[in-house]
Amino acid sequence: MWLAIAINYVDRTVLSAAAPRLIKDLDIPIDMMGLVMSAFFWSYAMLQIPAGWFSDRFGQKFGLGGAVAWWSLATSATGLATGFLSLFGLRVALGVGEAGAYPSNAGIASKWFPDRERATISGLFDSASKFGGAVAMPLIVWLISLLDWRLTFVAIGVVGLIWSVVWWWFFSETPETHKYINKEEVDYIRSGQIRHHGTDKTIPMKWYELLRYRNIWAMCLGFFTINYISYFFITWLPTYLVKEHGMGLLTMGFVASLPLLSGLVFEILAGWLSDRVVHSKLLSLTATRKLFLVGGLTMALCIGLAPFAHSVIFTVALLCVAKAGTTIAASQVWALPGDVAPRNMASTVAGLQNMVSNFGGVVGPIVTGFIVAKTGSFTAALMFSAGLGVLGIVNYAFLLTKVEPIESRK
Repeated sequence: MWLAIAINYVDRTVLSAAAPRLIKDLDIPIDMMGLVMSAFFWSYAMLQIPAGWFSDRFGQKFGLGGAVAWWSLATSATGLATGFLSLFGLRVALGVGEAGAYPSNAGIASKWFPDRERATISGLFDSASKFGGAVAMPLIVWLISLLDWRLTFVAIGVVGLIWSVVWWWFFSETPETHKYINKEEVDYIRSGQIRHHGTDKTIPMKWYELLRYRNIWAMCLGFFTINYISYFFITWLPTYLVKEHGMGLLTMGFVASLPLLSGLVFEILAGWLSDRVVHSKLLSLTATRKLFLVGGLTMALCIGLAPFAHSVIFTVALLCVAKAGTTIAASQVWALPGDVAPRNMASTVAGLQNMVSNFGGVVGPIVTGFIVAKTGSFTAALMFSAGLGVLGIVNYAFLLTKVEPIESRK
């Protein structure tokens, strides 16, 4: 699960790391590059619900394995891009494949782990997104300097294809059917699950019926604000560091990885700590989820302060705090589908939540690109991101109600 998300983010981050070179080589204006960066998120967002439904209906072996193979082929093919239209189309194709990753992982988490470990597991597998993004920056910059950007896309895509082969051989849909598991581990997993229905694959409601529930709306809207802020770090951050602070390509590759690495550490710690808080009964599940969601978004507001820092070091420090805040919140975001989903619908709920949230990825790069083109700097764009963070805090504090499983009204 962790490796799939790491590969996922390396593949989607390649374009961001290579953007300064592509803008020059393919003669793409900066505002049009914003459209290219957002193209991925259109297909990625729109296919979240179908991908979640597919994984719930046919299993995560097909759902995740096929998704990684598809997006890896799209990544390799990006090395053949000749201009704006081909680059735009290949980014759409990448989004089609990557849509299956997070819904599948949420479904796997609900099947394979005790409830008391849910936030820890969610924080762990989502932390790979920060590792993938962080590794991608210096790695891709180095590969581009060693080879060129076209061969770099091809090489990165091959890694995912290898992962898909191993996944198909290794993974099993349930603990009971895995060839390397023992009875003690199965008993440990199942004894820690409140709602285990064995081989029953009945789905109790249609996906759109989930929209009747207030918590679903709170999960979707809150995650939108988190993603709007978060995706700055894998779309425009390299260009921001080059344009606003005059960094060279190799220096930028290293510096751009720092916020992502800080996010990785804080997300794992937040997931583990929140599970300990719930398990020790210091706070209720609802209070714990809200504490980490609101606290994380409060830290994320530092993105709006970064342009006003008096030194590059302080600017990067503020960006590290902001990114860490989004990941603290994300550790709870990916635990929530397992907390609230109806029976056998964890992947579907995760897909619905991720669909809405990734319109932040659709809108964010476009809005940032046009604000920068209009004003000549990133200041207003980063302040706007902080404003959305305030809305996210209000959403999780007041719209999100008691965190508990949804029961079908039928």
